[in-house]
Amino acid sequence: RIGYACGPADLLGAMRKIHQYLIMSAPTVGQEAALAAFTDPTTEGYVQDMIASYDTRRQLIVSGLNEIGLDCFEPKGAFYAFPSIKRTGMDEHTFCELLLREQQVAVIPGSAFGRGGEGHVRCAYAAGARDIEEALERMYRFMRTHG
Repeated sequence: RIGYACGPADLLGAMRKIHQYLIMSAPTVGQEAALAAFTDPTTEGYVQDMIASYDTRRQLIVSGLNEIGLDCFEPKGAFYAFPSIKRTGMDEHTFCELLLREQQVAVIPGSAFGRGGEGHVRCAYAAGARDIEEALERMYRFMRTHG
């Protein structure tokens, strides 16, 4: 992974101190790819295509989750949806285990991301639209039984 940070100089200085002791360096190939992504003008079309693709998949999963009864707000970053499963009456660990066992759909308990995640699950939408549609169909079947 390659990333960058913007912020006040004192905060960036503190981040740099932590980073230098935790991370040796990004792999060379990753650094070259990041450089090309930021400087090669031909990558702009690809970036815009990827943004549009993720937007389509985000809309697909959010609307699909809401339609099957899992309240979900539209995420503004990354490629994860974070629907509430509270109406099922299950805790997120039970929900995740049953969904995986019964429908072969893997989601992550929201509590893995802190106390505010309790009663939620994390669903990735980095997969293709067909895979997302299939996962939503399986989740719909699950919710008919457990919702």
